[in-house]
Amino acid sequence: RLRPDIDIIDRCNLTVVHEPGQEDLIEFLKEHKVHVIASLPCYSSANVNQQRGSGVFDRSISALLALNEAGYGVEGSGLVLDLVYNPLGAFLPPPQEALEDKYHSELQENFGITFNNLYTMTNMPVKRFADFLHRRSELSSYMELLVRNFNLDTVDNLMCRNTVSVGWDGKIYDCDFNNQLGFAVGSEKVFDENAKNVEDVKSLDELIEDSIKFDNHCYGCTAGMGSS
Repeated sequence: RLRPDIDIIDRCNLTVVHEPGQEDLIEFLKEHKVHVIASLPCYSSANVNQQRGSGVFDRSISALLALNEAGYGVEGSGLVLDLVYNPLGAFLPPPQEALEDKYHSELQENFGITFNNLYTMTNMPVKRFADFLHRRSELSSYMELLVRNFNLDTVDNLMCRNTVSVGWDGKIYDCDFNNQLGFAVGSEKVFDENAKNVEDVKSLDELIEDSIKFDNHCYGCTAGMGSS
């Protein structure tokens, strides 16, 4: 493991495992003991394929089985496999604990799949989901839902308070969603080529003076039980 002092997380789209050129991805993650957090919006084939496209569920299950075979999500392996649930529409996710129990039982019973934890994530009003809401004239009402359900207790555990997101090119972001939007650390510009890069810093302490970038999508992480 390159940095045993840091919990390095791969926010994984499970279907990437089956992409050409990614045949050794799981072995690479295992070798470096990378913490895998994978998106699986439901344990139901119909719901996943409705949200992500035809065939995505089967490819996701295949990837989870491969991760299990490598030791991920297996008790005592030290290889952590967490899953992420997000709702199918413009509403808040249900309580995390009960849904995690359901995921464990459904995936174990139907596929023999094990994992460590489930995180429920609110759909963020950015990119494709924001476009979807805009086309349905639901963006304003969804934002009102998020603001109305603001929960101050979620603030201390927000991702942007204790974690950074690193882009494919090494640029540093406060969170995954700022990553999508191009709001990098160390710049006021969007998609700035001169923003801070992992090669520019020796310690995360060097980022303490950089202000966290906020926008309306941040209400998604503070609504209800929180998402981080």
